[in-house]
Amino acid sequence: MKKISKKKKIPLINELKSRPLTLRLYTDSILREKAKSVQLFNTVLQDFANDMLFFMQQYNGIGLAAPQVGILQRIVVADIGDSPISLVNPEIVKGSGTENMIEGCLSLPGYEVDVNRNTWIEIRGKNLKGKRVDYELEGLLARVLQHEVDHLNGILICDYGKLKPELQDIPVVEKEIEHNV
Repeated sequence: MKKISKKKKIPLINELKSRPLTLRLYTDSILREKAKSVQLFNTVLQDFANDMLFFMQQYNGIGLAAPQVGILQRIVVADIGDSPISLVNPEIVKGSGTENMIEGCLSLPGYEVDVNRNTWIEIRGKNLKGKRVDYELEGLLARVLQHEVDHLNGILICDYGKLKPELQDIPVVEKEIEHNV
């Protein structure tokens, strides 16, 4: 694994500590960038993921990726009602079965697309303490995590369907929820 100097770790920690979470909306260029792997696992990361969950719930979401709040790191959270899940550096290892389903996105309010995704996935990543975790998931949680991993790679639901003309004029609006780290 590539070593990261302490100097490069500190800016991310400071960024996570000092910023309110801000929902980034469609046309914000950060949503098209590929997120970087997380290298440092500490309480700041844990608090940030918890803040992401809280933020997501405030918007009645069921999944959120760090780029959606302006942080280009490979962190996702999801909660479909069973129990929340936080994954760091997730990667989808396998998938099978397919199903079309209408999806929405917090970063594209009011926009829905019929997206074809795997009905079952094997996903690997790390928990908030840096321990490797592997999940075999199906149904809605599998779909949500595929959607969030797309965000980490700069892919949006509008890439799966035709962009409606009215979406081209959506202004970039920043909505904030303060978080305490």
